[in-house]
Amino acid sequence: MRRLFAATALALAFVTTGAAAPTGYDLLIRGGEIYDGSGSAPLRGDVGIRGDRIVCVGTCPSGPARKTVDAAGQAVAPGFINMLSWSTQSLIQDGRGLSELKQGVTLQVMGEGSSMGPWTPQMKAAELQRQGDIRYPITWTTLDEYLRHLEGRGVSLNVASFVGAETVRVNVLGEGDVDPTPEQLARMRKIVVEAMEDGAMGVGSSLIYAPGSFAETDELVALVTEAGRCGGFYVSHMRSEGNRLIEAVDELIEISRRSGAPAEIYHLKASGRSNWPKLDEAIARIEAARASGLRITADMYTYPAGSTGLDAAMPTWVQAGGVEQWIGRLQDPATRARVKAEMLSDNGGFENLMRHAGPEGTLLVGFKNPKLKHLTGKTLAEVAKDRGVSPQDAAMDLVIEDGSRVQVVYFLMSEENVARQTALPWMSFGSDAEARAPEGPFLLSSTHPRAYGNFSRLLAKYVRDEKRLSLSEAVRKLSALPAHNLGLRERGRLEPGWYADVVVFDPAKVQDHATFEKPQQFSTGVSHVVVNGELALADGEATAARPGRVVRGRGWTGWPDGGCRAKASDWTW
Repeated sequence: MRRLFAATALALAFVTTGAAAPTGYDLLIRGGEIYDGSGSAPLRGDVGIRGDRIVCVGTCPSGPARKTVDAAGQAVAPGFINMLSWSTQSLIQDGRGLSELKQGVTLQVMGEGSSMGPWTPQMKAAELQRQGDIRYPITWTTLDEYLRHLEGRGVSLNVASFVGAETVRVNVLGEGDVDPTPEQLARMRKIVVEAMEDGAMGVGSSLIYAPGSFAETDELVALVTEAGRCGGFYVSHMRSEGNRLIEAVDELIEISRRSGAPAEIYHLKASGRSNWPKLDEAIARIEAARASGLRITADMYTYPAGSTGLDAAMPTWVQAGGVEQWIGRLQDPATRARVKAEMLSDNGGFENLMRHAGPEGTLLVGFKNPKLKHLTGKTLAEVAKDRGVSPQDAAMDLVIEDGSRVQVVYFLMSEENVARQTALPWMSFGSDAEARAPEGPFLLSSTHPRAYGNFSRLLAKYVRDEKRLSLSEAVRKLSALPAHNLGLRERGRLEPGWYADVVVFDPAKVQDHATFEKPQQFSTGVSHVVVNGELALADGEATAARPGRVVRGRGWTGWPDGGCRAKASDWTW
């Protein structure tokens, strides 16, 4: 630990505002339009880097540079932060993270509901059994060990994670629909504290999926209270984004108020045509909470369709105990009849995304069973017609045959609502997808275009073409805003002394190319990406460098002021 503090002090000793170290620069980015992340107007100038730190921004004293990037005519910005990444497995397969790297992303934040630790032996065994196209041994137990495993293998992007509320629950309670005893809840709180001290960003929940959906509000408040004491916050795929959207927003605000911790809504949206008008009220509730002093924020992806599994088309009670028990129940005729009736109802008490999207708006994109992969790209309506069964029966059959939740795309949202949301001042962005490449096992299944185009689409469609927000504001919402919300140290801005995570791109040429029909197409327009002072992308192509690091939250005991306090309000933001 002393070596860490000494290294940090040494790095800062070379930093002077507006002046470089006497020996010059390891990397000099010259002549670009600098968007520093503050949201202010750009300035033309240079960015000088020494080691893993920025040493000057704007006017840089003359001096030799080992490498120089000519950024004339391009924007220079802080690296983009993906607030909702599902690269948990894909970075094990391919540490380059190309679909994200080529969009200027420098930090992947994971942990929506479930996280890659801490795991019990039973959880490890279940994870191994349920693996799909990407296969890997599990050599870690804690979340910190997983993140260090990625860093040790070599990744181009920085990585961070929340601890999953579902993961904490399964550690103690298993996958059933049960409530914790006081003693069990105390154990769950202790697991959260341990994860926070290992560097988790906070607690992440996903409340439409079993078994995370079985957690009641009081349980979540207890877990988030511990995260807040450790300088973290709460982020949630809320209990509903459709029929009960407003009630779900109210629950998130209540959890924030009672725990004292800030809270963020994952991928804010109003799902289903009948619910599109509810976005106004959801925004009003959030802004009223913010005006009262609560730190409530949100993130989003830039498409009118989401992607998840067929589990989001079925009641959660049938899924209790895990996917194996779910499949077993679906093969019982009486249970199957009950499930089908609830799938057809608009008041089934669960988040029925297929009801909102319709079978024609439910696109099949990911199977585990090789015998079903030929159905990739078909809609559920097409498969049901081909098989001569109802869409509900087809969905249940596919889950049984595949042995998994089956990945699908649901067309749910209003394009106008999506566009409006991009301009909200408290909105950041997350792909809700894995970093991929159109090669190897990634070609065995399809995906949502957000995996390849989420951030480029913001800059191309909503900034340049539709002018929904300025480029300065977009950069702020891609970098400084999420960095502040996460409580990151010296990341998210182009500032002397801060970590050198930098993206160089052409605002006139940046473009997403991924479509729902052909999603595995890289974005273009980003020329260079710097991660911790090293070029991970140069002239649009990945380098051999793997400079990504684990980025830890404020509760990490490795920080001089890390750890947990008496209450969340003891932290300043």
